[in-house]
Amino acid sequence: MNLIAESYVHTIDPFAIQLTDTFGLRWYGLAYMAGFVIAWIVMRKMASTGRFLLARSMVGDLMTWSIVGVLVGGRLGHVLFYEPSLLWKFTSEIPFWGVLEIHRGGMASHGGILGVIIACTIFAIRRSIPPMHVLDIVAFVAPPGLGLGRMANLVNAEHRGEPLPESMQANPPWWSVKYPDEVLDPAYADPSRLEPLRMMVDPSMEFPQSLYVAAYSGRQDVVDALSPMLTAHYPSQVFQFISDGIILWAVLAIAWLKPRRAGVISAWFLMAYGVLRILTEQYRGRIDDVFMIGPVEMPELLSILMILVGMLLLLIFTRAKGPLYGGLLEGGPVNPRPDGSTGR
Repeated sequence: MNLIAESYVHTIDPFAIQLTDTFGLRWYGLAYMAGFVIAWIVMRKMASTGRFLLARSMVGDLMTWSIVGVLVGGRLGHVLFYEPSLLWKFTSEIPFWGVLEIHRGGMASHGGILGVIIACTIFAIRRSIPPMHVLDIVAFVAPPGLGLGRMANLVNAEHRGEPLPESMQANPPWWSVKYPDEVLDPAYADPSRLEPLRMMVDPSMEFPQSLYVAAYSGRQDVVDALSPMLTAHYPSQVFQFISDGIILWAVLAIAWLKPRRAGVISAWFLMAYGVLRILTEQYRGRIDDVFMIGPVEMPELLSILMILVGMLLLLIFTRAKGPLYGGLLEGGPVNPRPDGSTGR
């Protein structure tokens, strides 16, 4: 891959293992799977040391509920917030309905968070465990999955960053990203510049589609020739991997160094995620046809709401009475569950 030249040209195959033109094992799915596995490992470790009211045997059930919440909430959030046209998109190919085309990407993190909140609340009520304690557990283990999901966005070439300033386009930095499918956009600035490249690609294919196909098929000569004609973008997916996956987890770890009352970690999650999302959205490409208030788009509106709710929850739960849970450094004795048993 062209990682040390003027700019990285995106040529990542979305398939880890491809079986047909549209079906196979995708990096997108593997990223989500890795996030769930990390969450499962961390929850079992903390449950086994008595920091949760959750027994180790219950971790698998909680993960199942969480996965359903992430997938259903994330997909419905994407459809409702950003691409409602999928509600009436029907095709002759499996899965037939646009809403179910999760294999093509399209997951909204805000929707996934809401889905997890609903699913985990139901789980907690069914198991007679304080819902806010369960939400604290899931909030704490969520950042790895959120971060890996952003890297999956990069693999799929979605949620692209804003173009770099014009002054940086002539000599873009190595960390910027260019996308070959720009040449397929009717708004491409100067299609005539591509003509010298026509002789490099398959003449039997429609041009410039043949350029795009050649770039993603591993033709480095085509990539090198095409790169100066493409627009360099901020790597917003990488920025959000760092913010959502690394910085957010560090914030939650610091907040939970000592035991806290149920709800405090969830509050910190909402506030920290909201702030980080607003900051990184400044480098992410604008979204067409979504609800806006002035210059503020849907992701920022939802993040502002998260911050306000988090501040309210932090005020409520820090003043509330009740037992303390968790504690990465100062984990106390096993807290009794309502039925008299322990979290082991």
